[in-house]
Amino acid sequence: MKLPILISVPHAGLRVPPEAELYCVLTPQQVAEDGDEGAAEIYDIEPLTSAYLTSDIARAIIDLNRAEDDRRPDGVVKTQTCWEVPVYDPFPIDDVISTLLTKYYHPYHACLKELAGQQGIVCDVDCHTMLAKGPPIGPGAGIERPWVCLSNSDGTCPQEWIEALRDAFQTRLEGPVTVNGPF
Repeated sequence: MKLPILISVPHAGLRVPPEAELYCVLTPQQVAEDGDEGAAEIYDIEPLTSAYLTSDIARAIIDLNRAEDDRRPDGVVKTQTCWEVPVYDPFPIDDVISTLLTKYYHPYHACLKELAGQQGIVCDVDCHTMLAKGPPIGPGAGIERPWVCLSNSDGTCPQEWIEALRDAFQTRLEGPVTVNGPF
């Protein structure tokens, strides 16, 4: 029997797609440091779930957890990493950005929507890892982060469920477990 859940791991990838290679100035280490390091291994539970989706594309290139029109420096197509390191030199032309969205962003979201609509799926879980201390871009720069951060996006999950999950993690871990903080 498989768990009736959809697992999404959007930031596990490390690949710079060919459309961005000519512009990207990040080293492989910088690409990894901007992603969810270890997520591919930690959340490698596809055989246990009814639906599972991940991507091999680096978060530094296309952030699958941003809105398509998010054009901030840390938006859907970043101009800098969370460490404030420039991603591109020069920034890709509009045609390249459009191609990146068409080839990687749109298919991921279409597949996510299709999987979420499968009969029997009762819960969608978006899985990430985060740095021990907040990077310069993001909430809580330089501040120590919890061991586990659960988020119900301020209401997408019943409060009693998220609190029960928090309590379950807290009984197993020595470090802090939070709900909606820092994310």
